[in-house]
Amino acid sequence: MTEIANFFIIVFILLGAFFSLVAAFGVIRLPDVYTRNHAASKSATLGVLCVLLGTLLFFYFKDGYFNSRVVLGIIFIFLTSPIAGHLLGRAAYNSGVKLWDQSVRDDLKNVPKVKETAGK
Repeated sequence: MTEIANFFIIVFILLGAFFSLVAAFGVIRLPDVYTRNHAASKSATLGVLCVLLGTLLFFYFKDGYFNSRVVLGIIFIFLTSPIAGHLLGRAAYNSGVKLWDQSVRDDLKNVPKVKETAGK
């Protein structure tokens, strides 16, 4: 492997570890469900994507093998994690979880809620 490839592999894996660490601190330290969800979905997604990209480059330059499973993992995480974070936040809001007392804006305040039709 060339030194340039090693450099990019190390940078991507370290960036992924850094973003995962930021996500962990965000989940622990942020004040409410919505900001914790944001930290978990955004930073963790970016961290996993960077680690997987570093892994893809490592195997490509080490063995000359383009690993399609890692590419599929990158695509799957990129598509599902933000959607899951959005749905978790919306479910928390619809179930009545209060915003942080210092929140300045509630974008869903005037959105009509879906009525439950279970049992009809």
